[in-house]
Amino acid sequence: MRAEELKRLPKIELHCHLDGSLSKEFIQTHLGRDVSEEELSVSADCKSLVEYLEKFELPCACLKDEEGLEGAGYDVLKTMSAEEVCYAEIRFAPLFSVTEKMGTKQVLEALLRGLERGKKEFGIEYNVITCAMRHHSEEENFKMIRDAREFLGAGVCAADLAGAEAQYPMTEFMDLFQKTKALGMPFTIHAGECGSAQNIADAVKAGAGRIGHGIAMRGHPGLQKLVRAEGIGIEMCPISNLQTKAVSCPEEYPLREFLKAGLSVSINTDNRTVSNTSMTKELEFIQNTYGMNDIDLIRLMKNAADTAFASDDTKQRLYRKITEFEQNNR
Repeated sequence: MRAEELKRLPKIELHCHLDGSLSKEFIQTHLGRDVSEEELSVSADCKSLVEYLEKFELPCACLKDEEGLEGAGYDVLKTMSAEEVCYAEIRFAPLFSVTEKMGTKQVLEALLRGLERGKKEFGIEYNVITCAMRHHSEEENFKMIRDAREFLGAGVCAADLAGAEAQYPMTEFMDLFQKTKALGMPFTIHAGECGSAQNIADAVKAGAGRIGHGIAMRGHPGLQKLVRAEGIGIEMCPISNLQTKAVSCPEEYPLREFLKAGLSVSINTDNRTVSNTSMTKELEFIQNTYGMNDIDLIRLMKNAADTAFASDDTKQRLYRKITEFEQNNR
């Protein structure tokens, strides 16, 4: 697709972290001081995940009160509106925002107010994914998920597991997600970003509806076959994955391998500001680097619609938008 067509393509984003996607303008306004690009975004020669994670300190400081959370929800949809995103699942860790004065429910209510305001102004449909963190206790994580479950279908669509995957393998969270499944709460799992295919297999066993990143499935046809059979979506974030060294070079990135295996891959930004990226930029990158053609790009958007944690009505609307674009641009 040409640049102008890529920009007009209706986009669906399923893996976007709130804290890593706040605009420089919002952060400066909320913190009341100038902020440099270097403080918020990694450079082109980012060396590791550790260096990548250093960029989250300032945006996280903006999510400690209701005003900041509400403003953040509005801000991320405003950013997305510049490139025809029509549906987004925004993920964040509520426990990072909880204070003595503000519990999980108040945190969620504040964020949802901002997202709803953004939806009305920019016409972007949204849902929230609440992240359990690997370094938090099972008790803390389950209480958060139980509180978030009360918002299921009213702005919240799923839970997630994020954090230091290499340090905290999926085996330590099987009980947590067995209980989450019993609650009727759908979930995705960050798995296989650090090189452990076993974490992906365990996430499948736990009942994950999607896998975040999933890079470690590379070269594991049996696991790919299992994931395909279960209809599990794979949320790939090419630019972020290269920056954090989930793969050492573009040639090792398994996008083509996964698509050839019939996996329901979606393309996402992960962290718009930290990675200095957008959905348009991600699609341009895979188009230029991996020879993705128009049919491939449309397929990726349809995969996102298929694997979204959205209502059937919402999925049908998204599918129609993509199909109309496809028919009008033949």
